[in-house]
Amino acid sequence: MPYLQSNIPYFKAWVRREYTHNHEKYHGEFLHAMVIAVTSMPNRSLSFQVIFTGCEAEDEAEDTVHGGAMWARMPLTALVADIPLAEWPTPMATHDAQPWDCASHHHAVYVMDRATPCPWMAKIDGQFFPAKYLFTVDYTDSEIADDPAQHKQSHVLQLLDAGEWTGNIVALPNNRVRVTHPAWFSLGEGAPDFRPSQHIHYSKSDLDYTLDVNRVFDNLYNEDDTDEKQKTDT
Repeated sequence: MPYLQSNIPYFKAWVRREYTHNHEKYHGEFLHAMVIAVTSMPNRSLSFQVIFTGCEAEDEAEDTVHGGAMWARMPLTALVADIPLAEWPTPMATHDAQPWDCASHHHAVYVMDRATPCPWMAKIDGQFFPAKYLFTVDYTDSEIADDPAQHKQSHVLQLLDAGEWTGNIVALPNNRVRVTHPAWFSLGEGAPDFRPSQHIHYSKSDLDYTLDVNRVFDNLYNEDDTDEKQKTDT
């Protein structure tokens, strides 16, 4: 299980330049980058390892100084998808971009293949917006991450056709997204009738089973079964 940082399916993005200068200047400017890894720290939003490409300076007379430079733990809200945009998206509040912080240093990164080609719907501030799925971060080995009632995944998405937020990158849990695909299933309307489970399921939760040695060791090499079968055959 990775601790702190993991490789991700890399994607190209624009970085809000003020994040590279302590938010003191460069607001409204952007640097092009490849996003290559994710960092998970408890009680913080996801952050990312980026390599700046210098592509933003292709039309400039002088070469960029940023190409090849790296930055660790670039916050989620600093990233804008490298997609055609009519205008740069409005910055999002952290609680809109990732409503639940990372629950642990221990995490897994994976791509849910079956859900990858599907258009997703992301619920943000009471509204649904179409989104493109990139990958998922899941957490474990902490009180919150391993509590069935509190566990949250972070699905990393690019917002599409989201008005002033189009192009922003977000990380949302299951209760803020819907996966759509009319050829595979019908899209529900309204809130699902769900309630978080308060239960942990494991084989030794039944005391009668745990104390019954014959049932616990009821396997292929159980001699009692063999003896009983021989008696039946004779």
